[in-house]
Amino acid sequence: MTGGKNLGALLAALHPVQRSGEYVYVLWPEGRPLVQGIEAAIREAEGLAVVLPRAMADREGLAYGFVGAWITLEVHSALDAVGLTAAVSKALAEASISCNVLAGFHHDHLLVPVADAPRALEVLAGLSQDSRQVPRPELLLRSEAREDREAILALTADAFAVSPATGLKVEGEPVEVRVLRGLFESKEYLPEFSVVAVLDGQVVGHVISTRARVGDHGLLGLGPIGVTPRHQRHGIGSALMKETIQRANAAGESGIALLGSPDYYSRFGFVPATSLGVLPPEEAWGDYFQLLPLALWPGGIHGTFRYAEPFALA
Repeated sequence: MTGGKNLGALLAALHPVQRSGEYVYVLWPEGRPLVQGIEAAIREAEGLAVVLPRAMADREGLAYGFVGAWITLEVHSALDAVGLTAAVSKALAEASISCNVLAGFHHDHLLVPVADAPRALEVLAGLSQDSRQVPRPELLLRSEAREDREAILALTADAFAVSPATGLKVEGEPVEVRVLRGLFESKEYLPEFSVVAVLDGQVVGHVISTRARVGDHGLLGLGPIGVTPRHQRHGIGSALMKETIQRANAAGESGIALLGSPDYYSRFGFVPATSLGVLPPEEAWGDYFQLLPLALWPGGIHGTFRYAEPFALA
């Protein structure tokens, strides 16, 4: 059967499936006979690299570092099809998930970090759904109401069930949930900057910005921001960010600070806060502590940023 070449059709039929078990890359010892169970191999100048189950590598006494989950894209793509690998790797990269691609005769296969496998499957399923151009309900952005809070805390727990800092599953309640619960009741709470995203009547995203300061100058401290996992990578987080920035400018705020990935937040205009004279609460945060100067940014602000009190108590 001839493999498909149309990128849209391939993406629409992607159907990612995870194999059971954990897999590793090892350099096979020169001269040792190959054993049954090796899943893939490639000859390099440095030796023979093989992919095999982790248990087999342990049994053979072979060293490894990366431990991956194996995901097969069950769509038959031609070996000369253009764009499928790029589309898949781009989608996973935007979700901060690394992947190693193995091209088979019938299918492409991905090895992703074990802890990221559930998110990777969601990302790939979302990529396939987007390509089918399934009509989506309109996204509504509005200020949070008190009756939304149970749903907000639940989606935040789901969104941060895997730590964005370590990539590991969080034991117990994520710290972001405790911070958010405290922010709702704090004196720094600003109701117009607690925004929910509603899809088909369900709260699927939330962002909050609270009063923060550098010296006597008031700024906004953004976070947490969360989107329920099955709706991630559909532009909801970006919509919440843009809504926050629009509201902040309209309210005459001068700047918004946050802790997050420079690669992601730079698209909204955020820059390292230190470049504007604002120091992070913890020096180790470095360029991950960022600031967006708004239309009324006065310049000349220098000092250490102070978040709302619940951040310090978390």
